[in-house]
Amino acid sequence: MEMDGKDNLTAPLLRPSEDAQASPRNEKNTRKVMFRIRGIKCASCAASIESAIGNMKGIESISVSPIQGQAAIRYRPAFVNAKTIKEAIEDLNYEVDEFPEQEISVCRLRIKGMACTSCSESVERALLMVNGVKRAVVGLALEEAKIHFDPNITDSDHLIEAIEDAGFGADLISSGDDLNKVHLKLEGLHSPEDAILIQSSLEAIEGVNHVEIDPMGQKVTVAYDPDLTGPRSLIKCIEETGQGPNFFSARLHTPPRSRETERHHEIRVYRNQFLWSCLFSVPVFMFSMVFPMLSPIGDWLNYKLYNNLTTGIVLRWVLCSPVQFIIGWRFYIGSYHALKRGSSNMDVLVALGTNAAYFYSVYIVIKASTSRSFEGQDFFETSAMLISFILLGKYLEVMAKGKTSDALAKLTDLAPETAFLLTLNEDGNVISEIEISTQLLQRNDVIKIVPGAKVPVDGIVINGQSHVNESMITGEAKAIAKRPGDKVIGGTVNENGCILVKATHVGSETALSQIVQLVEAAQLARAPVQKLADKISRFFVPTVVVAAFLTWLAWFIPGEAHLLPQSWIPKAMDGFELALQFGISVLVVACPCALGLATPTAVMVATGKGASQGVLIKGGDALEKAHKVKTVIFDKTGTLTVGKPAVVHTKIFTNMPLQELCNLASAAEANSEHPLAKAVVGHAKKLHQKYGSNNDHTVEVKDFEVHPGAGVSANIDGKMVLVGNKRLMLAFQVPISPEVQDYMSDTENLARTCVLVAVDGLICGAFAVSDPLKPEAGHVVSFLSSMSISSIMVTGDNWATASAIARELGISTVFAETDPVGKAEKIKELQMKGLTVAMVGDGINDSPALVAADVGMAIGAGTDVAIEAADVVLLKSNLEDVITAIDLSRKTISRIKLNYMWALGYNILGMPVAAGVLFPFTGIRLPPWLAGACMAASSVSVVCSSLLLQAYKKPLQVEDLQGSDDYCSV
Repeated sequence: MEMDGKDNLTAPLLRPSEDAQASPRNEKNTRKVMFRIRGIKCASCAASIESAIGNMKGIESISVSPIQGQAAIRYRPAFVNAKTIKEAIEDLNYEVDEFPEQEISVCRLRIKGMACTSCSESVERALLMVNGVKRAVVGLALEEAKIHFDPNITDSDHLIEAIEDAGFGADLISSGDDLNKVHLKLEGLHSPEDAILIQSSLEAIEGVNHVEIDPMGQKVTVAYDPDLTGPRSLIKCIEETGQGPNFFSARLHTPPRSRETERHHEIRVYRNQFLWSCLFSVPVFMFSMVFPMLSPIGDWLNYKLYNNLTTGIVLRWVLCSPVQFIIGWRFYIGSYHALKRGSSNMDVLVALGTNAAYFYSVYIVIKASTSRSFEGQDFFETSAMLISFILLGKYLEVMAKGKTSDALAKLTDLAPETAFLLTLNEDGNVISEIEISTQLLQRNDVIKIVPGAKVPVDGIVINGQSHVNESMITGEAKAIAKRPGDKVIGGTVNENGCILVKATHVGSETALSQIVQLVEAAQLARAPVQKLADKISRFFVPTVVVAAFLTWLAWFIPGEAHLLPQSWIPKAMDGFELALQFGISVLVVACPCALGLATPTAVMVATGKGASQGVLIKGGDALEKAHKVKTVIFDKTGTLTVGKPAVVHTKIFTNMPLQELCNLASAAEANSEHPLAKAVVGHAKKLHQKYGSNNDHTVEVKDFEVHPGAGVSANIDGKMVLVGNKRLMLAFQVPISPEVQDYMSDTENLARTCVLVAVDGLICGAFAVSDPLKPEAGHVVSFLSSMSISSIMVTGDNWATASAIARELGISTVFAETDPVGKAEKIKELQMKGLTVAMVGDGINDSPALVAADVGMAIGAGTDVAIEAADVVLLKSNLEDVITAIDLSRKTISRIKLNYMWALGYNILGMPVAAGVLFPFTGIRLPPWLAGACMAASSVSVVCSSLLLQAYKKPLQVEDLQGSDDYCSV
């Protein structure tokens, strides 16, 4: 029944992130076809298509968009073909056109060697130049790239080559077909024939899409269909393949170099480089700045070896050279590749500055060794100390960046490593119990969860009762009671009682895996506010080089012309050397590393923190839009209300018996998924149980039809039955008597929904349905008002009921009797007035409105965390998370702006000081090594600033309102 505008728009295909174009399975066994369908008027039309086509044999998945008028269908060509599917849709009275969809694959790569925004842009350009690449996104803070490409033109190996040609390292993290792929370590193979035998055996298994054995025959990678097979079946097949002396065995193999391992490796590399650098640069600094003032060491350092060449200069040269050319070789490599591709980055600035100091010092060495009268000051300590401080900054930066993904790391560690697998006989009795790796679990396995243990995968309780703490996934502090038939989520904790669970989602299909993939995609996505940093970085480095050169000229020319007071020039230094130091300082202090980290680090921390509190934000774009929201539109049923309506009163207007009225109404509503329809059907069942009547009589239902926003109609045992609201009755020209009108008014004034039942053109009775408000709803509306955000309620229910509920909540603007498409239109009208609109709905039936809104928030999504239409997924059913999402967005954008102030502040204040603006007046100047320390400090400051978002707390918490068990009862 369609009373509240909830037109049963079926949930979109479950997707882990924006990679909707990526195939969930290898196309070897399945194919995908796209149809353009004309005549889809509403979401219920889409639902009817999905229902009809989804029941055909060979259909793997189907998703119909009522807004775009398109259908994406994956099918098995062994059972059905595109022509048959097209004809089936045409039989539903729709016009269908097939259009080819280009096959797209997605892969993720780990990028090594990126130092600033200029580097990430260079990687993007290199990838986009590869033939077949459609889209590439490179995340500087995450050090990853996500590439959409045509697998018929290129592959991941060519993408890695392109990145390496651009001067960066790359490793494959995952490809599009990795979602259902297992890696196995093989033992017992002695010849190539053994490998061929195993490959043939695996390929013969139903559901296996692809088998790849390495040349050494030690490892095998298998892509499979989880509906048909799993890792244990594959291992069993391998073991059964070997007979007698040729005994084969296999075990799970986890590819090395996980993200955390790589992070620790990177930290260790920078730490070691910094320590080695200090081993040489600290003595250089001491020999240059400290020891010359101490006797007798100073006398020994000033001892002339040949002409004016002293012991101190030689020692500084010898100690500085390894720092410059061995430890600092990374900057030469980075500069070479940057200049080769016509761009510039931090490596260019560092290489220019250190080389200028080093080779000028070498010039001093040569002059001192060839002249008895030459006196000059070397800058070996400048080169060595500059590299040391930059490496220290990178070391601190990498450690700090590792903490930005702490929340995500905690999520990935929630799943337990092992599980207790049960074997049951036909009577459901346990035959055996074995502890196995969670990775070996397959769909439909029965597992035992003991008290205190974590749930390994998503599933359904089939035996036992317990309470499960789901706070680590949903953020809901209260333990949830679980009984047979209830769903459990992988990664949650079973607090008490032993339960048996049947696995329904394993591997990458679990809610936990999809949450992680959503957060990773959000962290990789580039927020619009980052465009400022990208624009600045394009011309920043060349501008700095020019500024440094002009600084050198501005000091060198007056110095050579003796226009500078002699007191300005430090002892043992001439005008050229002073100008050179100013120029080098400008080069180093203005590095834009911090600018490139300002946005992505804040987005990483915010999305991770949000996920840990049950708020999934799909990327920087949604995060940025949410902070501009001025109007929030709430759906009623299931959003402002609990979503479990029940019949609280029944009225008979004719002499029809109550049981017959309930039978006809429940028969008509049996095919509807609407909450009000379920309330009517449930009431009929309770009535039969109460009076002990049997309901074995099978009724014949014909011509069932859904009327969006009005109700349903059907022919039941030859009687035309209508179940719906006043609009449905008027559409079928059913007269509404004063008695009926009065009952409707009384019901609606009590904030109840009146469901009318008409038989053969006469209203025979009515049901008063009540759906209680969520206890936090009023608090949320009031808090939004304090944030200068207006609240609007939109519903398909009647005006009287909607107005009564709105008055209770304090909502002044209401749109009632609105179907799903009408909701989207209301949102567009508000947007035309210049308002940024957020839509809060259930994420399934409100998809058109969620898509139309600037920010779509899907609330009460349960385990369906990858709802395609929503920008923000709220894992709990608490409306307080609407406030959390908006407030977290505001805090994050404020933090990003503060980060920009830090990053640009160092440059705006540091560059003039480095250029010597204060030197004539105060004698203050910024030596190159100190400029390097400031540059490193800017990056560390920005990352630490972003890390402060880890301390974020919800502005409104109303869990105490949900403490009672009857909170969700009707």
